[in-house]
Amino acid sequence: MADTEYAMPSEPGPTRRVFAHLHRLFVPHLIFYTGLAIAMILLLLCGLLLYQGRMDARERARTTLENLAQMAEWDIERNVEIYSLSLQAIADGQNDPAIKRLPMDLRREVLFDRSTTAKYLGGIYALDEHGNIVVDGAVDQPREGNFADHPFFTFQRDHPNGGLFVSAPYRSHMRGGSPSISLSRRITRPDGSFGGAAVIAIKLEYFHDLFSRLTLGRRGSISLIETNGLMVMRQPYDPSIIGRDISRASTFRRFMDAPEGSFSDTASIDGVRRLYVFRHLENLPLIIMVAEAESDIYATWYDRAVPIGSVMAILAIGFVGLSLLLDVQMRKRHRAEAELQALARTDGLTGLDNRRMLDVTLVREWRRAARARHALSLLFVDIDHFKAYNDTQGHQAGDDALAAVGHCIAGCLRRPADYAARYGGEEFVVILPDQTVQSAVAVAESIRASIHALDIPHPASEYARLTASIGVTTCMPEWGGGVQAALKRADDALYRAKAGGRNQIVVQVESRHERKRA
Repeated sequence: MADTEYAMPSEPGPTRRVFAHLHRLFVPHLIFYTGLAIAMILLLLCGLLLYQGRMDARERARTTLENLAQMAEWDIERNVEIYSLSLQAIADGQNDPAIKRLPMDLRREVLFDRSTTAKYLGGIYALDEHGNIVVDGAVDQPREGNFADHPFFTFQRDHPNGGLFVSAPYRSHMRGGSPSISLSRRITRPDGSFGGAAVIAIKLEYFHDLFSRLTLGRRGSISLIETNGLMVMRQPYDPSIIGRDISRASTFRRFMDAPEGSFSDTASIDGVRRLYVFRHLENLPLIIMVAEAESDIYATWYDRAVPIGSVMAILAIGFVGLSLLLDVQMRKRHRAEAELQALARTDGLTGLDNRRMLDVTLVREWRRAARARHALSLLFVDIDHFKAYNDTQGHQAGDDALAAVGHCIAGCLRRPADYAARYGGEEFVVILPDQTVQSAVAVAESIRASIHALDIPHPASEYARLTASIGVTTCMPEWGGGVQAALKRADDALYRAKAGGRNQIVVQVESRHERKRA
């Protein structure tokens, strides 16, 4: 018989260890994790729907703000265009000799037409090259006043092609400090020299009334800002803000990045976070800005999102709780089934497999050894004088002895493929796949020595302690003979061990006659 070494299974690789770890982690709690996954998916879908609703609310607000900005832009541009045409008429009229020869009352009517009756017109003047009023839209006799140091005059004087100039907000000393801005155009003589300026003062009340008619929510705002960063008008109105320089504010820097657009930011003036929509007025150094507080934009959305999200969260938690409860109950059932299966295959006294599982395992290992053409060794273990031990020490001591022997046998099996079971009574069978006679004897000796080392007193034994006799056989299943023949050889070897004085090992292999017959 060939002396074949048993090949131990190779160490599993990292990937197999990872999968094994995941299997141990997730499979026992599969129902719970499935329920948790479903709950998370439901929450995710709910979150996506709520997020889409939030984006829709923002988009609706942005569209509304754009419409308001366009309306305000259109109104301002229309009025500024009218005033600009009036200024151009004044500049042209000042160069017309026929108009200059008219009496002042007729001259005023020709130059200013009916523009002086406009509701928000603060004043309209024609200034000479020195900044003095030469024609006053309010009275026939021009009031005394010199504007040579005013920005609108110096700009027109120094910029021959400057066009329409929009001043910063100021308080007019001609009208008792009324907040105003001025529009001016250069009067150029026929020879190209500077002949003065045509000026119209517009009351800031116009912008205030225009903005106050626009509804922007409780904390919305609308502003008219010059491109140099000066605040012309803002709603809600605060006199201290008019004329303030906001050129360093983060919002203003965003205004200057594009001719129009929208963004969210926190206002430097009041610290409220708003959605801003802005537009640069065409051909004017002005920016119209309309903003709505995000808290107002999302107020209706919050009223829906909070209860919907809360209900969905409660349902998800309840679903996870039910999954957990079902998971616990299923694991209890599986444990109970596993315990029943263990009871069905395990000997309750020794912890080893019982006779039924031994028969199944022995047939399986026999067929496997036949296919692989390797040896199969069997050990038949029997406790010496066990009936006498039971009679003298009692059945409880006998049960304890059987349990101790079963533990010894299991502890002597080092390979995963080695197998032990209780055959019946005080007899045990050990199956050693792919083991030579020498290896099988070594295992048998380890078992015999371990039982002897238990040092369990046995007065009826010639060794004065509990001992065991072991029969060993090694065979090649592919030669035939069958499982029962192998068991009989191990049993015969056990009988010879007992007949030879007990507490020993006897080996019996296949005879030549058996091999020839096979």
